[in-house]
Amino acid sequence: MNSFLFPVYAVTGFLLIYLTAVFVNLNTAIILFMFSASPILVLWMVYRVLRADVQSAYTFEEKWYEDL
Repeated sequence: MNSFLFPVYAVTGFLLIYLTAVFVNLNTAIILFMFSASPILVLWMVYRVLRADVQSAYTFEEKWYEDL
């Protein structure tokens, strides 16, 4: 797996676990802890994705809409 995809999968999984915890009305302390940890995880994900060493085969003028 690419090193920049792992944070995306991990934070998405964390989001799904958080939503499940809220839906089943888990302990409020756990939900608040997960809520307070989420900005740190999102910042980690953004940093890893932006710092990934991925080269595009196209220039901005050729494909300005390319996400990769």
